[in-house]
Amino acid sequence: MILNIIWFVLLFVLLSGYVILDGFDLGVGIIHLFSRTRQEREVNVHAIGPFWDGNEVWLLTAGGSLFAAFPPVYATVFSSFYLAFMLLLVALIARAVGLEFRHKVSSPRWERFWDWVFGVGSLVPALLYGVALGNILRGLPLNEDKVFTGSFFGLLNPYALLTGGLSLAVIILHGAAWLQVKTVGEIQQRMKKWVSGAWVTIVILFIIVTIATFFVSPFILEGILAKPLYWVALVLVLAGLIFIPVANQAGRGGLVFLASCMMIAGMLSLAAFSLFPRLVPALGNLNYSLTIFNGSSTQKTLWVMLVIALIGMPVVIGYTAFIYYIFRGKVTAGEEY
Repeated sequence: MILNIIWFVLLFVLLSGYVILDGFDLGVGIIHLFSRTRQEREVNVHAIGPFWDGNEVWLLTAGGSLFAAFPPVYATVFSSFYLAFMLLLVALIARAVGLEFRHKVSSPRWERFWDWVFGVGSLVPALLYGVALGNILRGLPLNEDKVFTGSFFGLLNPYALLTGGLSLAVIILHGAAWLQVKTVGEIQQRMKKWVSGAWVTIVILFIIVTIATFFVSPFILEGILAKPLYWVALVLVLAGLIFIPVANQAGRGGLVFLASCMMIAGMLSLAAFSLFPRLVPALGNLNYSLTIFNGSSTQKTLWVMLVIALIGMPVVIGYTAFIYYIFRGKVTAGEEY
């Protein structure tokens, strides 16, 4: 039982690490669609150039961990979101290709085409992640064999689309905060406006999604008074939301980014602590839900994987910290990243 809980926590850490790290990459890509000049677009690319591919490793690690630790959950989730995952995969590939191909030919039209590919390839995942989380919180239609019985269009329900919109706003704010850290002058000032606009949208959507959750997923709120970690997560979210506009107004881009990280970690923690011990709630009949107990690998597998994780994760974290240290500082359009 302890190993099951440990892997639930590790999976949460990996997913949170991915959202926080690759989230600002995606946010910069979305903002890239609205950049006014070639110089500004160059700055965007240089701001994430050394980091984006390493950040995506966290997604691969999380997917591999889900497969190894909770294979029935992996099978159900990937079969449920099959078309959505195919769309996500195409978007992530297009995003990477757009970043790498935009400099291959010295032509404004060529660059603008791949800039749009990069931007759209960033927007689609930002939306789909939120839609997927919304469906998990709402519950998936599963039968007694834990088999998904719904359809792709059924996943596009109003609640999931609301969480998708919230996810999109959060990632845009995160990207704008990162650009505040990495840029100077006019671009940095414009990013302050992006942060302000995204923050207002987040507050409105967060309130709407919270109210909607009372009606759509009342089981999430059962017993929350007995979950102190739930309230810690809620304090993280509220502290981040309160501190973002304060730091933004003061022009402290680094603090805006840290507050954004805190807000994201808090929101994901709210979802995790609300679901625990469920991983995939069953819509209509919670007895059919996949939990960390009925959806896990054997105890021996969990133990072996834990040993591997304890060896590998410090290496990944250390390498990530080293890269961010080496490529610290501001970027300009004239520099090669």
